[in-house]
Amino acid sequence: MNTRCCAVALLLALSGSACAADTVVVLLPNPVGIWLITFGIAFLIAEAALPNYGVIGLGGIVMFVIGAVILTNTDVPVPLMIGLGLVSALLLVYLVFHALKTRPRHTVSGDAGLVGSETPVTSVQLGNACGGWVHLQGEQWQVLSATPLHPGQRVRVVGRQGLLLQVAATDAAPGGE
Repeated sequence: MNTRCCAVALLLALSGSACAADTVVVLLPNPVGIWLITFGIAFLIAEAALPNYGVIGLGGIVMFVIGAVILTNTDVPVPLMIGLGLVSALLLVYLVFHALKTRPRHTVSGDAGLVGSETPVTSVQLGNACGGWVHLQGEQWQVLSATPLHPGQRVRVVGRQGLLLQVAATDAAPGGE
């Protein structure tokens, strides 16, 4: 999704600047303008490929607009080119905020990822009804509860001591049972 949005932003930036620079001097172009446009395009492509949240893309837009201003004739209004650059920058800001919203923010590893997780008890220890085993996050864990456990019962992890999880029974019974 992010690569597709960046490709659309790149196409809009290129097409907008190309429309603004319709009177490009073809015979003797300024090499500085050509290099700025080339680096601007390269930076916009790099923005689509790298996870840097708009830093390189913003620089690419600025370089592309300045290069277009250098290469254009004075008959083309500069505010039009700057406006197209601002539209491209706003699109880039939108894409950055969209990318930041889609980032996962919850903890997925360590104690913080285990505590609060719910899982069913897979088996109970023979000599200890308060101990058993669960399958959680792709691993088998030994658990200990203050109350007796039975297979299939849903439990919630409340703590961890080494490789032993401390669990408590959840209120999984439907109302009335």
